Amino acid sequence: MRLTSTIFVSAHIRRCFSEGAHALVMRRGEADAGAIFLMVDRLDGTVDLYGPAPQTAFDEERPATRLFNLTKERCSPAAADSSLDQEARFDPDIWVLVVEDKAGRSFLDLTTEP
Repeated sequence: MRLTSTIFVSAHIRRCFSEGAHALVMRRGEADAGAIFLMVDRLDGTVDLYGPAPQTAFDEERPATRLFNLTKERCSPAAADSSLDQEARFDPDIWVLVVEDKAGRSFLDLTTEP
């Protein structure tokens, strides 16, 4: 069974804080199944943006795992905000998390797919 978006977000924020990074919810989405996007602020004027991995990235061994792809690397915050605005117009139920970490850590399970 897959965790609800609310529980995943809460757990992820707790993990970030336990690792010494700051995290917050910038946009609250649909509680049960809203897509989750994560912006990592490197505190140097650049951000990384992560979004949900495509369905082809999932396998039968880990069907309930949430996987993510890096969609924009070291871009300006304005460019990331523009991408998130487009996503929100397409799907108004998205979640947006912001993690502030100089090392650029996302603390997410990533796919190797582009």
